[in-house]
Amino acid sequence: MGWNYSDYYSNAYSANQYLASIGFNVLAVNYRLGIGYGYEFHKPAAGGAAGASEYLDIKAAGEWLQKQSFVDPNKIGIYGGSYGGYLTALALASDSKLFAAGVDIHGVHDWTINLSQNGMADKYEKAPDYELTLKTAWKASPVSSIAGWTSPVLIIHADDDRNVRFNQSVDLIRRLEKKGVPMETLMIVDDTHHWMKFTNSVKVYQEVTNYFNKTLKK
Repeated sequence: MGWNYSDYYSNAYSANQYLASIGFNVLAVNYRLGIGYGYEFHKPAAGGAAGASEYLDIKAAGEWLQKQSFVDPNKIGIYGGSYGGYLTALALASDSKLFAAGVDIHGVHDWTINLSQNGMADKYEKAPDYELTLKTAWKASPVSSIAGWTSPVLIIHADDDRNVRFNQSVDLIRRLEKKGVPMETLMIVDDTHHWMKFTNSVKVYQEVTNYFNKTLKK
């Protein structure tokens, strides 16, 4: 952990440090799919759309925090950007009793949309495991567990995102609205996935802080 040559990661690291400085306990999880722990850790058999096994690491981290004497077990929040946004949404959808609030920053919420956009659904000859792949991807998607989502969430996305399409968040917002989940949204206008404007990066992490101050602090 520390300052990274990628501005995206270094900005997130500084945001974690700031949250800690104002009284939050911050745990940054190096979940499977990450690097540095060998091939099997980096390429798990059931990772991502193939089963979301990496979420087990996030849940385990939350359960560990619950047991710590310096943590209020009813005030555990979660936030992340990009893949971290996906895991945030998955945590809130799967374990709202564990995670009291979250901030989902440009996360993937429905893996099946990606499969469709890649042209798999339109091909005359499909892979023999196409239907199973689609079913598995759906179960690994936060929107498949929307019925269990009760925790409040702030959803942030830029409207010119080229990595995770903006409609991923629009679809999630509509589903949460129908369910009546407490929710706030922030659209970053004319920017991309990596916050080409530094002022937008600052704004995003300011909103993360404001949201957790409002939902988790007394």
